Amino acid sequence: MRDLPQDLSVERVEEAEGTVSVRFAPDGHVATFRRDWLVEQAGRPEHDGRSERGKRRWQAADLAGCMPVEDWAQYVQEPAVRLRTLELVELLGFAILRRTPAVEGTVLDIAGTLGYVRETNYGRLFDVRAEVNPNNLAYTGLAIAPHTDNPYRDPVPTLQLLHCLSNAVDGGDSGLVDGFAAAALLREEDVEAFGVLARTPVLFAWSDAYAALRAERTIIGLDALGRIREVRLNHRSMETVRLSPRDAADFYTAYRRFSEIVSRAELQLTFRLDPGDCVIFDNVRLLHSRTAFSEGASGGRHLQGCYADMDGLESTVAVLRRMA
Repeated sequence: MRDLPQDLSVERVEEAEGTVSVRFAPDGHVATFRRDWLVEQAGRPEHDGRSERGKRRWQAADLAGCMPVEDWAQYVQEPAVRLRTLELVELLGFAILRRTPAVEGTVLDIAGTLGYVRETNYGRLFDVRAEVNPNNLAYTGLAIAPHTDNPYRDPVPTLQLLHCLSNAVDGGDSGLVDGFAAAALLREEDVEAFGVLARTPVLFAWSDAYAALRAERTIIGLDALGRIREVRLNHRSMETVRLSPRDAADFYTAYRRFSEIVSRAELQLTFRLDPGDCVIFDNVRLLHSRTAFSEGASGGRHLQGCYADMDGLESTVAVLRRMA
């Protein structure tokens, strides 16, 4: 940039068939552009696709009869179906693949169709089932409130996949909440509380014998133009905030207000994953949950999951669009 003259200006513009030539002053340099390229640049969206501007916010009733569900065989065999499915993950925050092989490790194959697996201290994949000595609430049969995963990581995995291998239990239904819709409701109903959560960094942390992870972030993350871009909400991994008494009172009031909105029945999308079902969701937008379950004589509940990232999915979408 320093190589350009400080008084750079456009001296003359000439149009020809399919091109536009621009003469710059003071050095007289001429640059020629294709007209179709200029039109394409003018129409390019002014956002990165991750903020609320590029999403369709929803409540549970909005998806009645129109859940983003696709068949695995068609998804694999038809690029147009795969493109549509991944665009729904971008737009709504999730999609469900049905009739995938109910075989251990399949979730890694699914992740490979949309990007790259993010390996963590949990490994390339992790099992979600009741264990005798669990180190995570996910490994019990207890209910789990809406939350985002791994807010204690920097960077946080932006995609999560959960693949059902068996689900012969009473309970154990899955749930999703559009965190962008919940944050937008908070902004509409209590703009002061929204501002507190968007500007107050909190510490998320998690540790066991093999890992100690920490990240400081706001619960509601905004882009440079003030639009909602991220939600991180996990009561179990948020540390005590270190604020003045007045600021702490404001923060916990706002935090409770947001938690109450997230828990509203109309925001809760509840569904059951059957063997072979795989849900793919945006982990910095959607909050996921689970109802309590108890194992009976007929069997248990076993899901396998892995993490991936939105940039890989977005790259796959761009390539599929180029091929269409």
